[in-house]
Amino acid sequence: MEPGNQTSVSDFLLLGFSQDLEHQPILFGLFLSMFVVIMLGNLLIILAVSSDPHLHTPMYFFLSNLSFVDICFTSTTVPKMLVNIQAHSKAITYAGCITQIYFFLVFGGMDTFLLTVMAYDWFVAICHPLHYPVIMNPRLCGQLVLVSWFISFTYSLIQSLLMLRLSFCTNWAILHFYCELAQALTLACSDTLINHIVLYTVIGLLGIIPFSGILCSYIQIVSSILRIPSAGGKYKAFSTCGSHLSVVSLFYGTGLGVYLSSNASSWRGMIASVMYTVVTPMLNPFIYSLRNRDMKRALQKVLGRTFCVQ
Repeated sequence: MEPGNQTSVSDFLLLGFSQDLEHQPILFGLFLSMFVVIMLGNLLIILAVSSDPHLHTPMYFFLSNLSFVDICFTSTTVPKMLVNIQAHSKAITYAGCITQIYFFLVFGGMDTFLLTVMAYDWFVAICHPLHYPVIMNPRLCGQLVLVSWFISFTYSLIQSLLMLRLSFCTNWAILHFYCELAQALTLACSDTLINHIVLYTVIGLLGIIPFSGILCSYIQIVSSILRIPSAGGKYKAFSTCGSHLSVVSLFYGTGLGVYLSSNASSWRGMIASVMYTVVTPMLNPFIYSLRNRDMKRALQKVLGRTFCVQ
C-alpha cells in the first residue's frame, strides 16, 4: 500500500489497553461491569424523572438530559473496546474511527454544556429564588438544551469533515482505547494545520467559556449562601449544589488534564480519559441521588413497580 493514499486506509489500530495481554480478562470484566452500571443507573434516573410529576422541574429536566448524554457518551467508546478485548483484536475501520470521533465530540460537548446550564440553574434558584419560576420557564430550558445540541452537532460535523480530507501514512496505530482526535491527526501525511487550529480553538472555547460560566455561577452562589444567617441554612444550601460541584470537578479536572497534558498518550493520559469517559458517567447517578430525598423516593417507586411487574 502506498503511503499517503487515503483510500488505502482500511483499519486503524487501537493499541490502548490491548497492549496489556496479561490482564485482558480482568480489564474486560471491569469495563463490562462499569458499562452495565452506567446503563442501569442512568436509565433509572431518566425513568424516575419522567414518571414522577414532582420531578418535572428544570433541575431534573437537565439531569435526565445529562443521564441520556452519559449513556450515549459511554456507548461511543466502551462497546468497541469490549469487543476488541474479547476478540483479541486492535482494529477499528476507517469509517468506524471517523464515526466514533464524531459522536465522541457530540456527547463530550453536550456534557460540558449541560453542566454549565445546570450551574446556571442553581445560580438562579439560590440567588434569585423569587424569580426562579419566571426565569427558568420550560421554554428557556428547552431552548438551552436545543442550542447545546446544535453547537455540539455543528462543531463535530466540521471536525469530522476536516478529517475526511486528510490522507494517512502507513502507520495507523493510535495509542489509545478509542479514536482520539488529536492522536489520529498525528498519523496524517497531509497538512493538518487547519484541523489543529479548529481543534484547539474549540477546546479552548468549550473548555474555558463553559468553565468560566460555572465558576462565575458558583462565586455568586457561595456569596449568597454566606449571607444566610443560620448555620443550618448554609449547610442545606451547600449540600443541595454539592453534588453538581463534585461532578463538575471530576469531569473538568480529568478532561482538561488529558488535553492540557503533553503526555496524553501515556498510561496516565488513558487513565484520565477513563475517568471522564467511564467513571464520571458511572458515578453521576449515585452522586445525584444518594443525598437527594426526592430522587430517592422516585427511584424507590420505579424499582417497586419493576419488582411488582416481575
